[in-house]
Amino acid sequence: MSLAEALSEGLQVTGIGLIIVFSVLVILMLVMMAMKAIFYKPNKKDKTKEPSKKDETAPISDTAVEVTTVPAAAESGIDEGTLLAVITAAVAAVMDTPASRLNIKSYRRIGDNAPAWNKAGVRDIIDSRF
Repeated sequence: MSLAEALSEGLQVTGIGLIIVFSVLVILMLVMMAMKAIFYKPNKKDKTKEPSKKDETAPISDTAVEVTTVPAAAESGIDEGTLLAVITAAVAAVMDTPASRLNIKSYRRIGDNAPAWNKAGVRDIIDSRF
């Protein structure tokens, strides 16, 4: 068997293998799409909830922000007004807008139930930025 024959046979095997693999992938995709069509039942809330055009085009001055994290300083007795000012300033800095154009509706402290390895990873990432 010459080199040219060996290469042509290798290319044929490779081509057939690729055709088989992609054919199986297409079949799996079709089976999954059929299963979704048969077994998926959308929630009634999803069908009735339609985004309003007012929400999509709302200017920043009408933006209301709900903050879900509060710094640990909230437990140490810092004035609530000061805490709200700090949160507003932080949100304004992240959103790159003036704080006067934001409307903080509510804020609440979230539980600190993350595993120790998660906290160590977050601390490592924060420390590596400075």
